[in-house]
Amino acid sequence: MAQVEATTERIVAADAETVFDAIADYSGTRGKVLPEQYSEYEVREGGDGEGTLVHWKLQATSKRVRDCLLEVTEPSDGELVEKDRNSSMVTTWRVTPAGEGRSRVVVTSVWNGAGGIGGFFERTFAPKGLARIYDALLARLAAEVEK
Repeated sequence: MAQVEATTERIVAADAETVFDAIADYSGTRGKVLPEQYSEYEVREGGDGEGTLVHWKLQATSKRVRDCLLEVTEPSDGELVEKDRNSSMVTTWRVTPAGEGRSRVVVTSVWNGAGGIGGFFERTFAPKGLARIYDALLARLAAEVEK
């Protein structure tokens, strides 16, 4: 089993604190900015950053749906980590200043991929597919915080 990684980044025209707060707002902003690949969104505990437990289904492809139950932590300033209880997937959001009134958002997901030929295709195509989903999410996030 090889580790698979998908990383996407975007510059957002809002300060880092505003952007981070929006990403960590599971009971408000996060649900509004998720693209169509997400369904069954539900905050089960908390709702604002550290200590949140959130559920969603992520339809990565027409045949691949992940049932995610994520525990949220904030290990350091500007960093939010979502660990999936149902798989090896860990997603890290990093928000840093990128000049006056701007911030850089980097989202990285890593997980243990399948072995064999299936694993080859997963390592080849899953990062690109997940990057498209994260691009859509970050575009919606930017539209929300740049208002």
